[in-house]
Amino acid sequence: MEHFQMIIDGQSVDGSGGEVIESTNPYSEQVWATVARGTEEDVNRAVEAADRARRKGPWGQMTATARGALMRRFAEIMAEHAQRLAEIEVRDNGKLLAEMGLQLRYIPQIIHYFAGLADKVEGTVPPIDRAGHFTYTRREPVGVVAAITPWNSPLMLATSKIMPALAAGCTVVLKPSEFTSASTIEFAKLFKEAGFPDGVVNVVTGFGKDVGSALTTHPKVAKVSFTGSDYGGRAVYEAAAKTFKTVTLELGGKSPNIVFDDCVMEDAVKGAVSGIFAASGQTCIAGSRLLVQRSIHDQFVERLLDLARTAKLGDPMLETTQVGPITTPPQYEKVLSYLEVAKGEGAEPVLGGNTSDVGKWFVEPTILTGVNNNMRIAREEVFGPVLGIIPFEDEEEAIEIANDTIYGLASGVWTQSMKRAFTMANALEAGTVWVNTYRAASFTTPFGGYKNSGVGSENGISAVESFLKRKSVWINYGADVPNPFVMRIG
Repeated sequence: MEHFQMIIDGQSVDGSGGEVIESTNPYSEQVWATVARGTEEDVNRAVEAADRARRKGPWGQMTATARGALMRRFAEIMAEHAQRLAEIEVRDNGKLLAEMGLQLRYIPQIIHYFAGLADKVEGTVPPIDRAGHFTYTRREPVGVVAAITPWNSPLMLATSKIMPALAAGCTVVLKPSEFTSASTIEFAKLFKEAGFPDGVVNVVTGFGKDVGSALTTHPKVAKVSFTGSDYGGRAVYEAAAKTFKTVTLELGGKSPNIVFDDCVMEDAVKGAVSGIFAASGQTCIAGSRLLVQRSIHDQFVERLLDLARTAKLGDPMLETTQVGPITTPPQYEKVLSYLEVAKGEGAEPVLGGNTSDVGKWFVEPTILTGVNNNMRIAREEVFGPVLGIIPFEDEEEAIEIANDTIYGLASGVWTQSMKRAFTMANALEAGTVWVNTYRAASFTTPFGGYKNSGVGSENGISAVESFLKRKSVWINYGADVPNPFVMRIG
């Protein structure tokens, strides 16, 4: 039985209450590790350490170029541990080793990108209308950042928060999901090995009601970056607003994947399957609403079923496995409840629709026909391997159905028409529109949602900017200081 401690001020420590959280392997159903359970007292210690590192420690005095060099060193060390970290993630969340390995090998590239941006933060010298004065602007770190991550891709999502914050000169207190904390703790240990000053990156593990609430309300936290459900995001937003913290919220989705009759059918079928069954549907960008033009509906569904039936469920540690278990018992029960809701609403499972005998927390890849956009299965995020197919007549109806949702995270379009590609990209209310592809992503490209899918964006140069504040500096180099009792302009 392994035990993972929190990282506070560069030290591995247990929670002040002495309690632990058990971590269960979703495939073996066995408890394989314990994690320190943090408290409000632990949050206070971590935030104070982060604030001290920024204000009084070497991190705040370090040049941006030196910060970038440390980040590059961290990337090199992290790459050496990528396979080990991937295996920890699989034990923690049950996702495929093939996917986690790919993510962990990709993360060093993300780190190098943001390391390169560390010394590209520039101010401006605006022209002014006051004689004898000089003014310039500075971009400064917002301060201590609270980063809160979910259980589905712990280190990929942690990286997208930590690295732009560090590039901006901020310090971080990270709270991973209580279900999948182990890999984040091991990841954080590497900062010390890379030479980061103590307190720059801290990890406090525990439950949202204890650690998450304390972080989002702490007076010395300047910004909260959160990934999770829209329900959780709303709670974070409301708590942060009380002390005027800025936020980045990456929330849920009910993304439409739209197939037109002029698509390359083989490609669209692959895109539909990868859009929902990758990661067992446990991804915010899942294309869980498949909109198919009526003229090809039956043919497309038949081709889709042929491919989906070949999915191999099993041990996520095996390279041959294509669909793993649901990560947590509450999520497993939630997916099953939505299957019953869908059947009760009249949706017909043409594939799956039940639990799998492969293991206790497995749900069969499920495809539902007879779905319309008013059903709960089409309006609420399931976060599981459940695909609802909705037919449409023409482009106008496809846009209407696609945008008729409280979410707006991602969308897909499959067509050979260049005109339609641009028309749909302009009309769809989503932060990402993929045309003839799905789930493509890059650290260079902003990612965020419309409507209930979030506030702000991650990735790209704009991610670093979200961790900065702007300051104006005025210098009088020759103008007379005016009579203080006489108001004037210019």
